[in-house]
This record gives sequence, C-alpha cells and structure tokens, in this order.
Amino acid sequence: MTAAQRVWRARKTLRRVAPYLWPEGQGWVKRRVVIALLFLFAAKLVSVSTPYVYKLAVDTLSNEAGTDPRALIGLGAVGLVIAYGLARLGAVVFGELRDAVFVRVGQRAIRRLAIETFTHIHQLSLRYHITRKTGGLSRIIERGVKGVDFLLRFMLFSIGPLILELSMVAGIFAWVFGWQYAAVVIVTITLYVLFTFKVTEWRVKLRRETVKYFNAEQREADRYDGAMRQYETAAVKTGLSLSFLNMGQATLITTGLVIVMAMSAQGVIAKQLTVGDFVMVNAYMIQITMPLNFLGTVYREIRQALVDMGEMFGLLGQPAEIIDAPDAKPLLVTSGEITFDNVH
Repeated sequence: MTAAQRVWRARKTLRRVAPYLWPEGQGWVKRRVVIALLFLFAAKLVSVSTPYVYKLAVDTLSNEAGTDPRALIGLGAVGLVIAYGLARLGAVVFGELRDAVFVRVGQRAIRRLAIETFTHIHQLSLRYHITRKTGGLSRIIERGVKGVDFLLRFMLFSIGPLILELSMVAGIFAWVFGWQYAAVVIVTITLYVLFTFKVTEWRVKLRRETVKYFNAEQREADRYDGAMRQYETAAVKTGLSLSFLNMGQATLITTGLVIVMAMSAQGVIAKQLTVGDFVMVNAYMIQITMPLNFLGTVYREIRQALVDMGEMFGLLGQPAEIIDAPDAKPLLVTSGEITFDNVH
C-alpha cells in the first residue's frame, strides 16, 4: 500500500469515528467534548507561559529588568517562583480535568461501536460465517475497539496538543525574538518528524522480516540453524536500526537547540537579550522536544490502530443477505400445535 493510499484510508477511518464523538441528539456528549477542548487549550496556554514566568524570575534575581535590589529577595523573586510552580501545577491540573471530562465520551463511543459491530455480525448470513476463520470476527472486534481507544487517547490528547503547543512556541519565538528563531524551531521539528516517520517505516519492514524468520517451522537441525541464522541477522538489523533512529533524532534536536541557544547567547552579549531570555529559549526547546521521544512508537501504533479500525468498519459495511422490507410487520403467533404423524 502506497503512502497516498494509507493517508486516504486513514482519513476515511477517521471520518467514520467522528460521528461517535459528535453524535446527533446527544447534547451532553457535545458539551463534554467542548469542555474537554477548553481544558486542553487552557492546559497548553498555562504550559507555554511557564518558561516565560521562569525567565522573569531569573531576570529579577539577576537584576537585569531594572528591579530595585531590595526587592530581589522579597516579593518579586519569591512571587515569580511561586507563580512558576503554580503554572506547572496548573498545566497538569487542566490536563487531568480534560481527561476526566472526556473519558465518558470516549468510553461511550467505544461501547457504541462494539455493540453496533456485534449486532451487525449476528445479522449476517450463515454463509458468511462459514467462510470466516474460527475466532476471526471476535479478533476484528477486539482489535478494532482497542484501536479506537488508542486513537482517542494518543491522537486527540497527545499528538493534537503537541501540535498546538509547537504552534504556540513558534509564535512566541517569532514575536519575542524574531522570525529566525521560529524558523529554526519549525525546520528542526519538521526534519525530526520526517526522519522519524521514514526510519520507522523502514524499521516496520525489518520487524516483519524478523517475525517471518522467527516463525519458521523447520525441524531438521541444519535447516533450523539456517533459519535461526537468518533470524539473528534480521534481529541485529532491527537493533541497529533503533540505534540509528535514536542517534538521528538526538542529532537533529541537539543541532536545533545549539543553534537557537547560540543565537540567544549572541543576543545577551550584544545586550539585546537578558539572561532570562537565554534561559527561556532553553526551557522552551526542552519542553517541546521531550514529548517527541516517543513519536516513532506512537506513529507505529497509530498506523496499526487505523488498520484494525479499518477492518472493523469493513465488517460493519458487509451487507446482510436477508433484509426486511421497510414496511415489514412483526410475526404474530396467536396459537399453535405440534402433531406427530407416523412416528416410529
């Protein structure tokens, strides 16, 4: 399957999930979704303000903001440190409130999908069930439901918030320091994401090769040893590819970090920036790059979740052979009898 086909299939699957998160006639679900999004925005707003408060505290302590020296150890510095702690706590609290509000929406969507799929397979004909492998349908439902759960947790409340935070930080860099800083951040993150996706695609192929050799069923000693030798080679490739991925990611992030830190250091030397600005740049870069460490794993799991969900929705799209007419009436049985005729 090509990349374009995967993107088209992913969009189609996401469109199928959307009505379960925004159902017609269920206002409480929509209200919870809106409230969860508000908490999400509040969490990110507080989160991106944390390094700025930290910068103010540093400038106050170093007296680079023109503060009265007598206030450095007083309410100015201490108050900013307390505000910094409250900001960090607030980001966590808003994030947990978001999860608490949305959890019922997510579980209701999973429940509706599961019962809808379960009901649909019982409406399919015996011919369809005979042609399926034993346990195949239950595995499709189980994996599809798990895929929906994973997608809701990581795509909506991990990848989505990360993109929002990256956009906010890039905007702050452009506004406070200049477009050059924002450009470095955008280029660094873009290269990081592209590199991670490409190497992850390559590693998926290596993992499949490893599984193929591991499942080889040769029983003779020489053939078994040959299969294990091939498995050993594939496993080594998989391990080396992980090291290559980690080193590449670290190189890209470190390069971007060093560039913006060097730019801000020159600004401090030229008296255009303060020490607090230098610290803030470092804090922002660390804050936006830490969640990227798991991007490869999340990307691989999201791909698998979309595949599993696609199979479940494909099952839902399987037409039933026997369909009642729209005006069909229920069978009414008022009486009956059983007759045994010529039974030996």
